This record gives sequence, C-alpha cells and structure tokens, in this order.
Amino acid sequence: MIVCPNCNHSNPDGAQTCEACYTPLPATATCPNCGATVQADASFCGQCGFNLKASRATEEIFAGNIGTDVSAEIPELATPEPLVEPQRLVISAQPSAETSSQSYLAETPTSQPESTPISTTVGASSGGSFNTQLQQQTIKLLHVQTNTNIELPQNLTVIHIGKPNDRIPPDIDVSGFPNAEIVSRIHADIRVEGDAYFVEDVGSSNGTYINRKPLQPGDRHRLRAGDRIALGKGDLVTFLFQIS
Repeated sequence: MIVCPNCNHSNPDGAQTCEACYTPLPATATCPNCGATVQADASFCGQCGFNLKASRATEEIFAGNIGTDVSAEIPELATPEPLVEPQRLVISAQPSAETSSQSYLAETPTSQPESTPISTTVGASSGGSFNTQLQQQTIKLLHVQTNTNIELPQNLTVIHIGKPNDRIPPDIDVSGFPNAEIVSRIHADIRVEGDAYFVEDVGSSNGTYINRKPLQPGDRHRLRAGDRIALGKGDLVTFLFQIS
C-alpha cells in the first residue's frame, strides 16, 4: 500500500495519485530484503528496517564494474625452481691414503635452522576452561528523518517520549527534531517487561502510528526489530526500533 503524504489515505500499490485527495504519490520500489513496498527515496524499509540507501550504493558500484574488461590475457605462471637440489652420490674410483677409510663421498645440503614452534595462547582461565562473556543487548530508536540513533535508558521500566513540560518530563526529548510541533508534550510511553518492549499512546493530540497503522489510546504494541513508530500524522517524526 502507498500512504498519501497529504491525507494519510492508503492507496493500492502502483497508484500514481491519491484516491482521496488526488495528490501525486511518491514513486515506490520493492525492499530487497523482505519484498515490502517502500518509497523510492526511502533510506530504510518500514517493515524490516533494511538499509535501502546502502543497498542502492552497492548496486551502483556493481553496475559500474559490469563494463570492466575481464577478457585480458592472463600471463602464464613461471615454474618455480626446486627449493632443494637433488643430492648427487660420488663414488671415488681410486681412493687415496687420506681417504682410505671412506668409500663414498656424498654432498650434504646446507643445514637449515630449526623452526621454532609458535605457541598460541587462547583466552582461557587458569583452570583450563574458556572465559565466556555475555554481550548485553542495546536497544535504540533510529530517527529516520535525520538518521540519528537514540539509545534507550537501561535502568528505566517506563520511558516517556515527548517534549519538556511541568507534569512528566520526557526521557526521550524530540523537541530538537524537525516537525516536532506535531508531537505532544506527553505523547507516548515505552514500557519494559523482562526482555519485551511495548509502546503505547498516552493521549497525544495527533496520535501514534505503528508501521503506518494508528495505535488507539489505551492499546499497546509489542515492539520488534524494524518496527516503525511515527509520532503524529504524516509520518514526519519517525523512529525505527532497533536491537543490536
């Protein structure tokens, strides 16, 4: 579906103008990761969070290398000389008095220095068992319009999103982002329950949208990596929920 940037109406894929207000719709493309329909100039996929900008850059680099001539003649590799010459056995026909005790003379190769074994130490404890370090997950919100990462506080179970006010100061202040005027001072909360994260609208004026669908006040949505959170209408203040 293509969401109209003017009236937020959902139009079928392939539509060029909005069915409701006849506003020209942005061009669309297909996400190479999940196949969802995205705007052609979008930086990230709204469904899975895939980095579309990096994917397009890779495709341009690949396209530029297609014309490279790979039919150039490859020179033949020279046959390397043997590292050790074969030993030649010399038999003395008439041994002299000085060499009467020797019947054969053989050339011996120059002695090579013995290789010193290299000891490799793998990070292990004194008891012989390997040390295991558990990496803690980092939860972030990526502001789509400015490509800014905001790391969620790890010591809070309720994270308030909004703008400065006298009632409930926000833990995530969005007043410095473009189009912040559409965000309420007390807009939405993210609640942490164990390893699960939930978002809910707390009575904002312009609403909260999850993956371009409105989140009704009192309802909450369990967040998963790649979920798109829009504060207010028009998808103007948008965050992607990320886990790293």
